[in-house]
Amino acid sequence: MLDYKLHSHTVSMASVSLSSHLDKAVRQQYMSLPQGGRCQVTYIWIDGTGEGLRNKTRTLDSEPSSIDDIPEWNFDGSSTYQAEGSNSDMYLIPVRMFRDPVSLDPNKLVLCEVLKYNRLPAETNHRVACRDVMEEIKEHCIWFGMEQEYTLFGIDGHPYSWPTNGFPKPQGPFYCGVGADCAFGRDIVECHYKACLYAGVNIYGTNAEVMPSQWEFQVGPCEGIEMGDHLWVARFLLHRVCEDFGVVASLDPKPMEGNWNGAGCHTNVSTKQMREAGGLHYIEQAIEKLSKKHSQHIRVYDPHGGVDNKRRLTGLHETSSIEDFSAGVANRSASIRIPRQVGQEQKGYFEDRRPAANCDPYIVTKAIATTCLLNLEGAEESK
Repeated sequence: MLDYKLHSHTVSMASVSLSSHLDKAVRQQYMSLPQGGRCQVTYIWIDGTGEGLRNKTRTLDSEPSSIDDIPEWNFDGSSTYQAEGSNSDMYLIPVRMFRDPVSLDPNKLVLCEVLKYNRLPAETNHRVACRDVMEEIKEHCIWFGMEQEYTLFGIDGHPYSWPTNGFPKPQGPFYCGVGADCAFGRDIVECHYKACLYAGVNIYGTNAEVMPSQWEFQVGPCEGIEMGDHLWVARFLLHRVCEDFGVVASLDPKPMEGNWNGAGCHTNVSTKQMREAGGLHYIEQAIEKLSKKHSQHIRVYDPHGGVDNKRRLTGLHETSSIEDFSAGVANRSASIRIPRQVGQEQKGYFEDRRPAANCDPYIVTKAIATTCLLNLEGAEESK
């Protein structure tokens, strides 16, 4: 038995990065040094894949009081899938500032848009178009809340804490579960939650998901463009916390084939009219509009035109079929779910369950806002 335990421990450690074994006490000795009134600012941006995040840090002479105090910067786009080597300088435009939960106050995290050499948006900078739509519909005071599911993996590509050869017990005890045999990686989840709160990310909550080693956090309610900003920074912090623990957070919509749940980014939507008395009428109107644009939305609900979601939206494992649009009260196998409480109160919000875990929240929220509120017949949300 002792030999077995030692072997299991060795296998477990092999799935964790070498960097996570560096002496953190030594690191803390340096991290606690004073900065002489100067400030470290970490610039964060979306790379050319539309899924990956990049970051780099610079020093400012004093703590910035607002986003206007943070200068533009640049980077080598040829190393981030965003430019050719012969013309590779890209601009970083600061758009939203957060406190840095890693290096602590007065240091900052800054989410940035990326512009090309001619100062046009980079191909994966979907924030500009999203911001324009949100400005156009601002009188509707649209709120979003997005439920980000993710799966923890070892650096060996195997789900974290799954048996090396074989599978864990079937799904059932893991959703919102507790105990060492049900909850895998909770330290990461709790540290990420605290990091988001410290940073100023509008994190709503968290829970263990149906598949073992799969978790979810929710961000919102956020109005308009804030939804994408806060979710992208929450994702950055998730990857950063996982880095410290030596594991990998995957946003793959179907990380394990077979009888295992996929990972989505369910998007809750509410306008001012929906939140007022009789708002269910406006919710039903929005759902009717969404039903007529199902294929267009599927194409923009993952970064690969629906290919990723095709593996997830099978009609099984609490999903709707990718081919069909459906809606219902308290129905988690529908494209759109109206929560039971909303049905009872006749007002509130609806949940679009189709977006994949690796979706771009700027594209998703722009598509929903456009379809529900702009009535642009024939408009392509992917533009």
